[in-house]
Amino acid sequence: MTVEIARHRGRPRTRDYIGYLIEGFEELRGDRLRADDPAIVGGLGWFRGRAVLVVGHQKGRTLDEQEVHSWGMAKPEGYRKAQRLFALAERHGLPVLTFVDTPGAYPGVAAEEGGQARAIAETMLGMARLSVPVIATVIGEGGSGGALALAVADRVLMQENATYSVITPEGCAAILWRDAAFAPQAAEALKPTASHLFELGVVERVVGEPLGGAHHNPEAAAASLGEAIAEALAELDGIAPRERRRRRRERFQRLGRWSDPELPPGTLSLFGGYTAG
Repeated sequence: MTVEIARHRGRPRTRDYIGYLIEGFEELRGDRLRADDPAIVGGLGWFRGRAVLVVGHQKGRTLDEQEVHSWGMAKPEGYRKAQRLFALAERHGLPVLTFVDTPGAYPGVAAEEGGQARAIAETMLGMARLSVPVIATVIGEGGSGGALALAVADRVLMQENATYSVITPEGCAAILWRDAAFAPQAAEALKPTASHLFELGVVERVVGEPLGGAHHNPEAAAASLGEAIAEALAELDGIAPRERRRRRRERFQRLGRWSDPELPPGTLSLFGGYTAG
């Protein structure tokens, strides 16, 4: 059910939250190398009177919009655009707010030939090196490296009905069972829900949504999200830039485990690696 709500077509997208939370937003386009990727939107604006830089995945809502935005699946030029904007934020000392909403990076051959993996890795590295406060929020689907590329943050927030995992349930089912029909079982094993990820320490805060999901009352969902972002930003302001960067690096080094003690020896763990045996 949570996966279905996270994917709901009416769910607020990055541009919706920008409209509710960011004043005077000025969009910046292009990677200054090849092209502009509509799957990632970014620019400058004011959050509660403070200049910030915003970057997020954009899915679109209608079928035509989703096709234009590639369902939020960014290509290399999208990640290079994000890198350019992160560098701008660092240069001018602007806090970075990111919104994660993608099933994963664009899987096409052209994207791979264009250096998709390197673009994602360099985006993650760029975020890790920022000295300014960085707050990421998972607002819908958070899938694989395509999501993590915008989530190497000091604080990772997650809306109540969002999902965040290493792979989509369908992709996991296709690998483990050779049949996407096993997606519900895969989702149960992956446990991509906000409550579970909070328990694991993957996210710092679960942001509540209106009953039934954010799409039932986007304005109220945005208000709750704005409060959570403001509180996280105030907390990060009290930490020295070098210390913020050190803690961010340590935060991600602590995540994950090589095996699942509940699985029998020699079993492939969905959380990484094989169990001993």
